[in-house]
Amino acid sequence: MEKKDNSIRAFDDQGRIHALISAWLIPPVPPPAWLCAIASIIGVAMAILMRVGLLGLSSGVGATQPFFPAIMLVTLYAGWRWGMIPTLAGVVFSWWLWGGRHDEPLNSDELSSIVIYLICGLMVAAVAEGLRGAMRGLAAARAQRANVEARLRVTQAAAGVGPWDYDLATGELYLSPAARRNLGVPENADILLSDLPRFVHPDDRAMTEAVVFGALDGLTDYEVEYRLADTSQGERWVHGRGEVMRDDAGQPVRMIGLNFDVTNRRRAEAEVRESEARFRALADSAPAPMWVTRSDGVREFVNNAYVAFVGLDYDSALTLDWRTRIFPEDLPRILKEQVAGETSRRPFSLEARYRRADGEWRWLKSFSQPRYDPSGAFAGFIGMAFDTTEAKQAEAKLTGLNELLEERVTAALAERDAAQAALLQSQKLEAIGQLTGGVAHDFNNLLTVIIGALDVVERHPDDARRRERMIGAALAAAKRGEKLTQHLLAFARRQPLKPEICRVDGLIAESEGLLKRALGDAYTFHLRLGAGVRSARIDAGQFEAALLNLVVNARDATPPGGEVSIESRPVTLDRKEGDLEPGQYLRVAVRDTGTGMDAATIARAVEPFFTTKPPGEGTGLGLSQVYGFARQSGGSVLIESTPGQGATVALLLPVSAGDAASESLPRVDHIRAQTPSRVLLVEDDPQVAELVDAMLNDLGHSVVRAGGVDEALSRLEQDDGIQLVLSDVIMPGGKSGVDLAEALAASRPGLPVVLCSGYTGGDQGRARAGGWPFISKPFSLETLAQALAQARPH
Repeated sequence: MEKKDNSIRAFDDQGRIHALISAWLIPPVPPPAWLCAIASIIGVAMAILMRVGLLGLSSGVGATQPFFPAIMLVTLYAGWRWGMIPTLAGVVFSWWLWGGRHDEPLNSDELSSIVIYLICGLMVAAVAEGLRGAMRGLAAARAQRANVEARLRVTQAAAGVGPWDYDLATGELYLSPAARRNLGVPENADILLSDLPRFVHPDDRAMTEAVVFGALDGLTDYEVEYRLADTSQGERWVHGRGEVMRDDAGQPVRMIGLNFDVTNRRRAEAEVRESEARFRALADSAPAPMWVTRSDGVREFVNNAYVAFVGLDYDSALTLDWRTRIFPEDLPRILKEQVAGETSRRPFSLEARYRRADGEWRWLKSFSQPRYDPSGAFAGFIGMAFDTTEAKQAEAKLTGLNELLEERVTAALAERDAAQAALLQSQKLEAIGQLTGGVAHDFNNLLTVIIGALDVVERHPDDARRRERMIGAALAAAKRGEKLTQHLLAFARRQPLKPEICRVDGLIAESEGLLKRALGDAYTFHLRLGAGVRSARIDAGQFEAALLNLVVNARDATPPGGEVSIESRPVTLDRKEGDLEPGQYLRVAVRDTGTGMDAATIARAVEPFFTTKPPGEGTGLGLSQVYGFARQSGGSVLIESTPGQGATVALLLPVSAGDAASESLPRVDHIRAQTPSRVLLVEDDPQVAELVDAMLNDLGHSVVRAGGVDEALSRLEQDDGIQLVLSDVIMPGGKSGVDLAEALAASRPGLPVVLCSGYTGGDQGRARAGGWPFISKPFSLETLAQALAQARPH
């Protein structure tokens, strides 16, 4: 064994010496050009010095021989191209030595000697170049072998694999360093095969000797695991294996193998066995049936409660077909739910009636949880079932009681709802009556202006100045009436929602009349508007309805003689407050001098159906609707109040950077821009039809009139010259203007249609959704002209 190691070390030392010489004389990487040039100059200089030093310049012999070593060395170091330099230098030197220095021509022998030298020099350079390539290839192979051996040693060390080799002829045993570490054999100790058993644990020694030496005697392969005798670091296990190697004649010559440490695996297996034992003990002590299945659904473990429930032995319980134990009515549902649960590989639950070993049907509710192996692959399910029979029986009794109680509660609620509905209807009539009185007062004032102005015009038709003034007053009164109608529709929530950029102070000022009427004459009302020209992107109708809600709430919370005010001003939030992000906002606050609210009431004020009013006097929806409007508009609601000192409810709305819609639109004279057309006017009210007919004539159009949808379709069939249709939405005969527009879209898709209506319900939503131009009654000539221009194709 020691001789084998010494010969290996001697071979390695000799290889290292050769490698050093090769690396110095024949570098693995070609040297730079300047080093090659220096080597060539040194080679030429050494050849000339050798010739001059030994023979001087008087003799003519030996002029080229000193250049052969230089040719070989330079070629080996720098390559054949640089080897040509000393070759040519020999030619030049011999020519100079034989005749060139005396200006004498060379004789034939001297010329022949130069030619022979040149041929031999080229051959030497070629041989040297071949030797150089072979040496560099050998060096590369040696380096690659060293790298492979180094990687192999690292891999063996990392994996703990220790190879060994036993010569059957000489009995020499070679143990690698890793094999020695695995067995606990000292690194430099000489060891024989017969010495190995003493490193094996006494309890495993006989078994190991029988396996290993039996394999040597029978010249067979072997594999064995055993413990080591050294227990200073705890019990350690080694796995060993050997394989017989034979020569070309089939004769056994060596046995090679390896060993590696399997202590961690053995300890893990022991821990798994211990864990399984604990799980089985815990599962068998549980009063509920438990089971574990494989990935194919077959059970591989059941506990004692499971076995007791089915009344079979353990092996029979594992293979029991549960379909034979499920109540027939529950079986189809359970099979469907089980397939779905197992296919999903997610936790699932089943509940059904199962027949116990004594024949009694019991309700069981099972819970199944997927389990996974160490690699993360699905391994099956683990489940547990609980007996819910008593709970089911109690649930059935409770259901009967609940049904009886529900009948009685339903009857009581019906009586209460009827009484409450009557009370709410009475309150609605009272509120409508109060609001109607104020609105009637406003409308009577407006009608007074309109009727009086028309009467003056009728009595003085020739007074142009008076006629112009009276007509202007009547138009202004009519427009105020239109605005009042829009406020009422917004309050009734019948106005279509349309967010746009609005000047908040302008909306508040326009709503002042309606707010005063809702508040009544028993209260003092103030406006303090400070938002200026700042705007917000809101729905004007929703904003006015929210403002009206806040004013009505303030009135209800304030005794007669109190004060209600509306204030607006800009505010800046530097940091996030509640639902509001930092930025610029408009604060619109309604303040009253009423009873106020405590902290608990403020916290719940915007909850739907929460109210502090007595039963039947409030729905609890006012502030919740205000809060919903503010949040939809990107803002929020803040409430500040102290009991006995009134309350302030503030809307915070984000400031919009754009201009108000009414001011940002370019003004176009649609009346002058009209193109004369033949218009079909569909209107069932003769007076309205007469007025719109006159307006269309003023715009330069010719008019064909129809009183309903069927008549309009008939007119269209008879008159191919009709170029545009203007129709009211609400029409007699069961068909609306929207039905007419849809029919024309199918039969005459290129015919423009304009819809109008003075009612906000019914088919107006369909009309707006259909994309046809829509105008609300009453409308001006400019509005009509604009709608007609919008409907015509551009």
